[in-house]
Amino acid sequence: MTVENVLHVKGNNIWSVAPEATVFDAIKIMAEKNIGALLVMQKEKVVGIFSERDYARKIVLKGESSHTTAVKDVMTSEILFVNPEQTIEECMALMTSKYIRHLPVLANGKLVGLISIGDVVKAIISEHEYTIKLLENYITGSR
Repeated sequence: MTVENVLHVKGNNIWSVAPEATVFDAIKIMAEKNIGALLVMQKEKVVGIFSERDYARKIVLKGESSHTTAVKDVMTSEILFVNPEQTIEECMALMTSKYIRHLPVLANGKLVGLISIGDVVKAIISEHEYTIKLLENYITGSR
């Protein structure tokens, strides 16, 4: 299974925020959309990612104000990207080794989606369930 397959199932909605937006505004969008991260975009370029983890570690624990702090001041700016042809196993390995939960997807240099660790785990489970069903049918002679 590939990233493209995952995006086909989940959709390719991309939620983003400008670097100058306040952390409060970003958290509000995340709550409304029920998501754990936003891409930080300047025009068409991804300049960072802001996640619940950034909020917890860089705002809450340090006693900063989400109403006055800009997203650009607390976002993660070192972003790893994947392409639609990459396998979900490659994504899982990358996410696990780099301790990240979100991967923007680029196709021909253009942002086409964002996948999360939840999307990847769901796809792997689905793939395993399908394999198990095929094996059960083979063993029992069902079609």
